Amino acid sequence: MTAYAEVIGDPIAQSKSPLIHGFWLKQLGIEAEYRRAHVTPEGLAAYFDSRRQDPNWRGCNITLPHKQAALEFVEDRGGIRESIGAINTVLRAEDGVLIGTNTDAGGFYAPIAGLDLDGAHAVVIGAGGAARAILFALSKVGIGRVTLLNRNVLKGAALLSSFGIKGEALPLNSKLPSAALLVNASALGMIGQPPLAIDLSPLPEDAVVYDAVYAPLETDLLAQAHDRGLDTVDGLEMLVGQAALAFELFFGAEPPRDRDEELRALLIA
Repeated sequence: MTAYAEVIGDPIAQSKSPLIHGFWLKQLGIEAEYRRAHVTPEGLAAYFDSRRQDPNWRGCNITLPHKQAALEFVEDRGGIRESIGAINTVLRAEDGVLIGTNTDAGGFYAPIAGLDLDGAHAVVIGAGGAARAILFALSKVGIGRVTLLNRNVLKGAALLSSFGIKGEALPLNSKLPSAALLVNASALGMIGQPPLAIDLSPLPEDAVVYDAVYAPLETDLLAQAHDRGLDTVDGLEMLVGQAALAFELFFGAEPPRDRDEELRALLIA
């Protein structure tokens, strides 16, 4: 029987995770598979019940909309509920115990690790599971202030407070402040989702625009940033970064990150 891991979400057809993990498995010669599984919110409990019984299942990655709900079905040995409040990875222990963790925070931060964000002002769009991981990471590097844009302003304010971050929550259509970093942590701009309508003109010339959306890779947000000559980080950077951490947990081997250029070419083909 073949060992396997997978990614779950609703929808899931757009996920590039099988390409990423499949590439690494092939490069390392590991006899295993990485699949995608369409799991609805109503089917989440049944999904974890079935996988708990399968000794060949190494675990799963989690995408929209399950990153918070999945916490109800796993053990939280790392205190993720109290810290980030969302998981994107579940591992199956040998005794069948399911353990939740989060690799999004590390995956998000890796591409901007060279930025000096201590005391800086950032803008984060969204208040879901990805935003939680991003705010957690920003809180750990000493961000000075965060303006959070979200449809539900009260939810955004509560999220900032939960991470002890100074700042304010504003409606989505609010004018941007001058900030060093702008991160789209929402699904806006993704294929099949509403567009993200935003004016980047208030950002300074040295600002960095980071879009966690990777389908399409060149979002309207990044296109506008490129037109202004701003530095950008696209969604593949975070996707590959979090996948690398999860791959090692699933398969017990470090992925060949020296092949990142080849992998990126595969993902955008």
